[in-house]
Amino acid sequence: MTIKAVTSTVPDVDINELMTLLPQKPPFLMLDRLVDIVPGVSATGIKAVTIGEPYFMGHFPGRPIMPGVLIIEAMAQTAGALVVKSMGGRPRDKLVFFVSIESAKFRRPVLPGSLLRIPVLKDRSRGEVWRFAGKAVVDDQLMAEAIVTAMIVDA
Repeated sequence: MTIKAVTSTVPDVDINELMTLLPQKPPFLMLDRLVDIVPGVSATGIKAVTIGEPYFMGHFPGRPIMPGVLIIEAMAQTAGALVVKSMGGRPRDKLVFFVSIESAKFRRPVLPGSLLRIPVLKDRSRGEVWRFAGKAVVDDQLMAEAIVTAMIVDA
């Protein structure tokens, strides 16, 4: 899966705007920022992974590792925020739901102290269904990758 860099055409999205674009709120909001946004095409989610994350207490005591499912959730949230931002903001009567995961691969563990970069690239969209190729990268090392599909539904 290849994700090419494309020049951003809109300003970055900070945490406050992310909370208007996505229904998730802390501690389940898995993003801190959205950067490199090309509406309808691609974006990169940013997550500062800190030891204060609640899941580290149990995953795993003595060797904290970010759960793979939460890395995939961060990809889905990045894709969802891109979709909603591309539509001009979250309509009150619509939600973006995660529909499927394909070809998920976990390459390396994501540890506390990491700055997780999550580039997503639209593979295709048809009506209310959007499909994205996503990666999770720390210090230019591929940590995980997957294809995620989201659907826009009535709230």
